[in-house]
Amino acid sequence: MVRLHFVAMFFGMIAASAHAVPASTHQAAIEAYVRPYSDTNNFWGAILAARNGSPVFARAFGFADRERQVPNSLKTKFHIASMSMQFTAAAALRLAMQRRLSLDTPVSRFVPELPNAQKITVRDLLKQTSGIHDINSLPDYDAALRKHQTPSSLVEKIRALPPRHQPGSYEGEEHSAYNLLALIIERRSGLPFARAIKRLVFDPLRMNASGIDDDRSASPNRAAGYAPSGVKDLERAVAIHWSAKAGNGSAYTTAADELRFMRGLLSPRFLSPELRKEVFDLSSAVGFGWFKSNSNRFGGPVYSMSGRAPGFASAVIYIPHDRLFVVALSNVYASFTPTMATDIAAILSDRPFEPLPLKTIGDAASFAGLPARFKFGPDFYQSNAVLQLGVQRGEVSITWPNGDTSPLIPVATDRFIDRAYGVPVEITRGQRGEPVGLKYDRFKGDAFAG
Repeated sequence: MVRLHFVAMFFGMIAASAHAVPASTHQAAIEAYVRPYSDTNNFWGAILAARNGSPVFARAFGFADRERQVPNSLKTKFHIASMSMQFTAAAALRLAMQRRLSLDTPVSRFVPELPNAQKITVRDLLKQTSGIHDINSLPDYDAALRKHQTPSSLVEKIRALPPRHQPGSYEGEEHSAYNLLALIIERRSGLPFARAIKRLVFDPLRMNASGIDDDRSASPNRAAGYAPSGVKDLERAVAIHWSAKAGNGSAYTTAADELRFMRGLLSPRFLSPELRKEVFDLSSAVGFGWFKSNSNRFGGPVYSMSGRAPGFASAVIYIPHDRLFVVALSNVYASFTPTMATDIAAILSDRPFEPLPLKTIGDAASFAGLPARFKFGPDFYQSNAVLQLGVQRGEVSITWPNGDTSPLIPVATDRFIDRAYGVPVEITRGQRGEPVGLKYDRFKGDAFAG
């Protein structure tokens, strides 16, 4: 259980003198760590690290708009995808503080026809243990992203669908739970969702650069989103209606505003001790927009969250023991930000980390025997998927069952990083040098001729 002394720890009431490494050394190490990502077009964005609530590293990389040659800055606003859940959860908790909402209220109060509505509470939604059907799994979800939506229209899409499981356990990210929270916040506040979050969260914390994108108006200093094209290039990401992610992914913010949010989350003026205790409770691994764990690497509790949506990737990590907060916001649709935020926290706490040796040119030995197909088991990300490895214009890529391709960044012979998802990929070969297997993240697939 996280105790209230974390507030004191974070705001510097415990001196930072125990960290004897000069700040300039840490800053140089972080700069050297980030450069391979930015130089290979796998991270454009802003990074801010703070100790005791005060920034110790803040820097921007790459372009906010490459076509107009506008560089990213610390004032650039980034979409943060699933990290938006933290703001939605905070708004619900603020309504609970004002006694306009109870975490024990059954969902039947708001959507009585939803399956298991009597059993599901607001707390289940916040902890993603509701079991309700998830909008992201619907076959027409991409079509939903192409139209303006409201929390009500999003909930309507799953309102009559059977649950994925009974309430009470976390079995995967519940995007629809946070769509439903957005609807509840609207009804309890009497305001449209974007205005409710502004009044309940952004205004009290002076997060003046943050907002909810409901498709209605553009905000200045907003970054354009980019997607990987091949191993080293970028292209404009497919445009979506961010209103289709209301509650679970429609927020944008700056690195500095993320720090203001963290300070607020730890302040008794923003959240009561009882509600803060719910947020930082380690008895559940997920909840209130955070993943929570006791980390061997950092020697204590670690709270983290990441997000990824067309054109953007983001990650945040908070380590009470080291009084550290790191946020990485990117306008490149590549999933390196969680690793980057965690490694930067390791640099600042003088713990081991491994720089990623990204390259842009592969070697011919890695191309031998390709194209080749590999079949994975039922526990893979896509059950029993067959992936194809191929070579085009001197670059290796994976083709997924739905036709999507992921370019592979070469690291060494037969070793790569999936540029889209940021995970390791390795070809294993037989005695004659033929590809016999493929390691993808922690999974293993076998050569498949079918």
